[in-house]
Amino acid sequence: MPFLLTSTSTVQCTHGGSATAVPSNSKVMADNAPVLVESDTHIVAGCPFMMGNVPSPCVQIAWSAGATKVTINGTAALMQSSVGQCKAATGAVQGVAIVANTQAKVQAL
Repeated sequence: MPFLLTSTSTVQCTHGGSATAVPSNSKVMADNAPVLVESDTHIVAGCPFMMGNVPSPCVQIAWSAGATKVTINGTAALMQSSVGQCKAATGAVQGVAIVANTQAKVQAL
């Protein structure tokens, strides 16, 4: 079973940009941090991606494939196996997010 993602999980865009969670949940915690849900986004900073000679950095990560058996206020909780789409300011998907680290106490299906 994969572990749940929290506001302190380390997430990066495909190109190594650092992502900061914007959690909507403030009541359900894992390892003293709010558990993230599918509707939460991550704001990306420091993405070096270029389309040719034009900068096209990832600016946010949108999530899907959350837990099927764990919801918070009716929205699926995020897990290590959830899919984060890294998006440019234009909305173009530029890759899949990398979950580099998360809490190791609470798992979900």
